[in-house]
Order: sequence, then C-alpha cells, then structure tokens
Amino acid sequence: RRQLAAGIRRLHEAGLREPRPCGEDLGRTGGVGLETVFVGGAPRLALSLAGRGPLVLFLHGIGGNRHSWDGQLGVFSGRFRAAAWDARGYGDSEDYEGPLDFHCFSSDVLRVLGHFKVEAAHLVGLSMGGRIARNFALAHPERVKSLVLANTSPGFDALSPEQVAAFVEQRRHLDPLAQAKRLVGPRAPPEALERLAAGLRAVHRESYLKTVEASVRQDRAAPVERIQAPTLVIGSSEDPLYPLEIARAMARRIAGARFVELPGGHVSNLEQPERFNGAVLEFLQTVEETS
Repeated sequence: RRQLAAGIRRLHEAGLREPRPCGEDLGRTGGVGLETVFVGGAPRLALSLAGRGPLVLFLHGIGGNRHSWDGQLGVFSGRFRAAAWDARGYGDSEDYEGPLDFHCFSSDVLRVLGHFKVEAAHLVGLSMGGRIARNFALAHPERVKSLVLANTSPGFDALSPEQVAAFVEQRRHLDPLAQAKRLVGPRAPPEALERLAAGLRAVHRESYLKTVEASVRQDRAAPVERIQAPTLVIGSSEDPLYPLEIARAMARRIAGARFVELPGGHVSNLEQPERFNGAVLEFLQTVEETS
C-alpha cells in the first residue's frame, strides 16, 4: 500500500503519461474504432471493446448502458484493453426469466473475464456499476487488479427510508428526461444530460424494474472493510443520490483507498469526463507500475 501511495504521488507531481473480434464496428469514439463483442452463456452479454493491454471493465449505472462509457473507451484504449458491458437486461444484452438475484452480476463478470482469458481485471463502476464491482471484489478478490468506485455506496442501508422510497418511486414511474435532470449537477454540460436521458429512454422496462427491486432488497451493508484490491473512490460535490459524505465514509472504511472529489452531480464520467479520465488513468497506471 505504501508503495502504491508513493507511486500515485509521483504521477501526480509529474503529470499524466501519455482479442477476439466477434461483432460489427460501432463507429469511432475519440478517433478510436469500437468493436461489439458478445459473451456466450445465458443471458448473452454485449460489450464495446477497444485497445490492447490489461483489461479494464467499465460497469454502468442502473439507468445506463455500455454507451455511457463511450467517452472513456477511446481514452483508455491507448494503454489498456478497455471494455464496457451492457449488464444483463440492458442494451444489446439479453433479458432473462424470473426475478433478479443481484449476485448474478458477479457471475456475469466472471463470464466476461473467462471470455477474454484473463485471471484478473481492473473494474471501474459507477453507481450500480460500483455496487456490482465491489460485490465482485469481495467475492473474488484474486480476480481484481484494482477497483474504482464512482458515485456509489456500500448498500441501500446508507440511505434513509425516505430516500430509498424516492429512489424506487422515481424509477417505477420513469420519466427519462426528468430523471436525468434530477441526477446531473446544475452546471452539467448539455451533452451529459442528453447522454443520460438517452440511456434512461433505452432501458428494457421489465428488466430495469427487476434491477431496481433487487438493488433495494438485496444490496445492503456490504462489508467494504474486507476489500483487498487497490481502490479509488470518486465522489461528486453535488451528487443528489449518493451525497459526498457517503463516498468519503466508504473510502475511510477501505484500507489504503484513495479518495477524489469532482464537481458536479451523479454521473461524474459524463459531467466531468476529462477530470474523471485523468484521475482514473493516473490510478490505474500507478497500480500497473507497482504491481
């Protein structure tokens, strides 16, 4: 941990340093072509993929999809194999029968790692994606190189009963644009609002509601003190869902965790892409250099 912290300080002082194809081209993001990759099994999972190197898997929030990370994949592909999934029941991934067991997301991450034939990966998760990433890190510590937990929480018991009720009600009667406006900060760029609203409009309604229900009922009181992977926690100054103190408190509970505060609302990767990318790249590069 001391070696990692020292490496992070060195990078901060010096500044940032500069598979298997099986799908159609998605176009170009930041001058980088993205592939669509499908991971077999039930349900089949879709991912966007770019670059070569250590695998970084980006996990979207409850109202997003893999395109929520388009502003990251091109940037990270210069040093990493950057992949962003559509979680089960989202985007181009398949729906599934019956209620959701939230821990199935961890099994899905295992399938992704198996598909790419890697023993361990860097996990970057925002909101629900952060909750999936920390559950996976707790269940499979040997499969995680590092963990980035952005705008997320240790579980729904971190919110008041009134906040949990509002979370469910707003999503049960989803108005995509109104919900996007509630989540972004007051100075969010228009493209962040548009991207978030587009993700909310694209949700598979039945799977989305099953995910909301499973989140509230099952995802509670995660023992984040047991996380072993190098961890970066990102919180936003005006996050209306997971206030800054939730992020700070979670970081304090994880041994050696680094905390970064960004301006803006709940979707820091969309609202502050350059600062988000810079903080995460610096962290991942340091982990790679000290591992």
